[in-house]
Amino acid sequence: MTSVQCPDQESALNAHLAETKISSEEVLKGDFLQVRRDIVRLPDGTHAGREYIVHPGAVMVVAQLDNGQLVLERQYRYPVQAVMLEFPAGKLDPGEASLACAQRELREETGYTARLWARAGVLHPAISYSTEFIDVWFARGLTLGERKLDVDEFLDVFIASPDEVLALCANGQVTDAKTLTGMLWLQNVLSGMWVLNWQEAAPQ
Repeated sequence: MTSVQCPDQESALNAHLAETKISSEEVLKGDFLQVRRDIVRLPDGTHAGREYIVHPGAVMVVAQLDNGQLVLERQYRYPVQAVMLEFPAGKLDPGEASLACAQRELREETGYTARLWARAGVLHPAISYSTEFIDVWFARGLTLGERKLDVDEFLDVFIASPDEVLALCANGQVTDAKTLTGMLWLQNVLSGMWVLNWQEAAPQ
């Protein structure tokens, strides 16, 4: 059986792997992303460069209807030049709480509001070159209303069963990392292996 390390033990265990920042410069500042280039001291004392993207963080929502169907989106993603199949998601606004962001993104992108919410955990989609984290939320008790997309946002909403989405993952039609992770979480929740702590949240 694997023992669980306390934070202090884990910190001591990993100390020999840590890199120490020596200097840092801003390479690019965009509307919400920033590119930085740091010089770090490696564990053996030598120096190396680290280029990475500073991201404000985001949320993803695994929203499930009363009949078990899932709410998903089709959206064109310019960097990969393709329409992707995804769970609803979006970036955090400055000072915005994670749950408030999840509620806002679900409502704006799909029109749905949810009565019950559970934070499953966090994922890091690009650990080698980005600070981005995505909080994973589950939503139930859905009510459909009107979407409020951003002026430059175009996407289709569709409904599918968990088995149908798993088939899309298996045949390569779903390649989005956060959605694949969301389906892993959902599988374990539905099987009873992983437990969510649900809370009732007032609609925003």
